[in-house]
Amino acid sequence: MICDATVSNPSRKAQLAHTPDDVLTTTRAVRKRLDFERPVSDDDVRDCVRIAMQSPSGSNAPTMSFVVVRDAEKRAALGEIYRQCYEIYQGMDGIYAGSIKKDGEAEQAQQDRVASSADYLGQNMGNSPVLIIPCSLAGRMDGQPGSMSAMMGANIMPAMWSFMLAARARGLGTAWTTVHLMMEEQVAELLGIPFDQVQQICMSPLAHTKGTDFKPAMRPEPDTIIHWDGW
Repeated sequence: MICDATVSNPSRKAQLAHTPDDVLTTTRAVRKRLDFERPVSDDDVRDCVRIAMQSPSGSNAPTMSFVVVRDAEKRAALGEIYRQCYEIYQGMDGIYAGSIKKDGEAEQAQQDRVASSADYLGQNMGNSPVLIIPCSLAGRMDGQPGSMSAMMGANIMPAMWSFMLAARARGLGTAWTTVHLMMEEQVAELLGIPFDQVQQICMSPLAHTKGTDFKPAMRPEPDTIIHWDGW
């Protein structure tokens, strides 16, 4: 089965065609291969949001919203906020990607590539032609018990993942990052997001990719993480 990702406008062909498994296994966090020079069309953004809105919605009450930042000055300001937050993140031993050590040589090589890629985005976030900030309108999650936080994020998180899959099917790259949430209130002020009522979930660049030959990443085998009928 071929997924042409033209749900909203059959007359407009998507840039790429993939089987569902291809899209699901090759939607990488794209950083160094983002094309900062090529513009992203508003129609592609709308299509990704339209597809994202078909994700599961608890009680059929969508509480998701997307802030799409195209303005060059605002993108630059967001990039500077992200850079400052990223410098803090780099000092978090055991959390920062570059401080995590893997057992195998191949696994460590992959980890080193991830860290180098993340460092690159830390300095270049504001250069992406579009920045996406998905938000939850269900209220602030700060101080909420785990079960309530999970419920409040249950709409926007699947929606954003669907957005990223739709972007991949169109030759667009994304990268889910929460680093900017260290300075979420400053971002809210910059973009006019009502901080007291709206929770930002992540930030992602959105840009055409340099090449489309993304591959599945190295991951554990299913039987190493499945617990059949109980832990």
